[in-house]
Amino acid sequence: QVQLVESGGGLVQPGGSLRLSCTASESIYMLGVMGWYRQAPGKQREFVASMSKRGLTDYKSGLEGRFDISGTLAEYTVSLQMNSLEAEDTAVYYCFMRSDLGASYWGQGTQVTVST
Repeated sequence: QVQLVESGGGLVQPGGSLRLSCTASESIYMLGVMGWYRQAPGKQREFVASMSKRGLTDYKSGLEGRFDISGTLAEYTVSLQMNSLEAEDTAVYYCFMRSDLGASYWGQGTQVTVST
């Protein structure tokens, strides 16, 4: 059973930065895309960013200037650099990886809190 292990969450002041990382416990056959979602208290989980095996990246509207996704599909690792963090970025962030055959895997989530 593939497990995704996340790290890097925490408490940061507004305007600060955090870097989230995610690694799969074993290889994923035909991995096609990986990325991040987040879920704020009382809200639905929403897409944050993704990157495909073709090197294409995608971001939630409005985040591209502050967030940067990177990673290596061949090594089953993905990171999310988050800069100029705002209180509205407070959420649990989930890593995901999805194969071209439709199998999806999720991390357990890591808390990001932006507060003074």
